[in-house]
Amino acid sequence: MQHPPKWRETIDPFSLPYRTFTPLEILGYPHAGNDVFHARGLHQGQEVRAYIKVARQKGAAIHNEVALLARTGIPHGPKVIDFGLTGTPFSVTLELPGERLSVLLKENPGMDPRPYLREYGRTLAQLHRLTPDAPAVADRRFFHAPTPELCQKLGLDGLTDYFSCPPENPVRCFCHGDFHYANVLWLGGHISGILDFELSGYGNRDFDLAWAIFCRPGQRFLQTPEEVEAFLSGYGEMGDYDPGAVRFYLAQIGVYFLSFCGEDEAYCRRLRVFLENLAKNHC
Repeated sequence: MQHPPKWRETIDPFSLPYRTFTPLEILGYPHAGNDVFHARGLHQGQEVRAYIKVARQKGAAIHNEVALLARTGIPHGPKVIDFGLTGTPFSVTLELPGERLSVLLKENPGMDPRPYLREYGRTLAQLHRLTPDAPAVADRRFFHAPTPELCQKLGLDGLTDYFSCPPENPVRCFCHGDFHYANVLWLGGHISGILDFELSGYGNRDFDLAWAIFCRPGQRFLQTPEEVEAFLSGYGEMGDYDPGAVRFYLAQIGVYFLSFCGEDEAYCRRLRVFLENLAKNHC
């Protein structure tokens, strides 16, 4: 997988106190909240390609990801080959094969994403059925309904009443926490890797599902009802979900994205139509 050249100032990846990994060359700098490096290096006498992740942002939970991957059989999860949790926490994981679905769709115009989306949904349901020794997910602003002030600022006053009645008794299960297109790799028509388990833990099942099917800027799938239904049908083969709760959390996530994606006018127009229709139907 190709990654961009250095796009911001980062920690020096060669300065970290490695124990079993020796970096030889930095191949790319993936866009991420933390400092992430695609690297070529040595591990146990073998040359490997790996990803070095170094805590940069407040709330980085590299320790959580390392512990989870070390003691749990996560399907398609990366293998941790080195880490350090004192000082500036970091981890090193072996590169997994595959490419993001958005890239595959760009390279193959006309490709039907629905078979991929059914597997995408089944895989999230499989993750939700795991019962690892893990903490509760850390609180995030996306978990909370937008305030009336934010709705008013965005011209979505009609959603204020809608957000005043959140789903009751949310189902709790093991959640990935950040299951979306940038963290799922595909090879030969099937999922080959799932990345970024920093935010994983026990939390709200239907929010985790909504987070997965919410269409982000630049995403080339889950843009139509038919594609969303393909994902949900795949999920439904392995687990239950509450359609009303998922729709509520999709709206909740959408308001937050609308508040900081203003530069992408086409995306914001599509998102605003979805939210305005929701407000009309609610009335």
